[in-house]
Amino acid sequence: MSEGGDGAKVAVFVAVAPADAFAVFTEEIDLWWRRGPKFRIANKHPGVLAFEPSVGGRLFETVELPSGTRTFEVGRITDWQPAVRLAFEWRGVNFREGETTYVEVDFAAKRDGTMVTVRHRGWAALRPDHPARHGNVGTAFDRMIGLWWGDLLTSLREHVAARRLGRQ
Repeated sequence: MSEGGDGAKVAVFVAVAPADAFAVFTEEIDLWWRRGPKFRIANKHPGVLAFEPSVGGRLFETVELPSGTRTFEVGRITDWQPAVRLAFEWRGVNFREGETTYVEVDFAAKRDGTMVTVRHRGWAALRPDHPARHGNVGTAFDRMIGLWWGDLLTSLREHVAARRLGRQ
């Protein structure tokens, strides 16, 4: 869903309770977050994505490079309410000092599971030719970010389903 040139809002239903959905989202992020250059700093190198579970904690990726292990901070947690809400500042690897976007993740009980809603905003503050935009502006950029998060939330849903079936 478009956010008027400032990001996207995407939701997915997972068939577990909000506390479980929050735990999978945060504690198992490295298992469900897609790999490859579109989604990871590590790209072709082994890497691990993790949250430090508290306000002020980091979302970071530790990467094994030929030159040694390196840790990249992707974000800082601004709200940590297990089973309810997670929010963090988001910085791409190609962001300059002071460039930040914001991710909010809400976990709402629905039927026999949880609606996980991600809103990624703050992109309007970045210049139109910012490398993170990949040449997209306005609704084209909103669509790109929405599809990116859609891919990730599909992966989350698939991971939760596999866990329930005992495949994880």
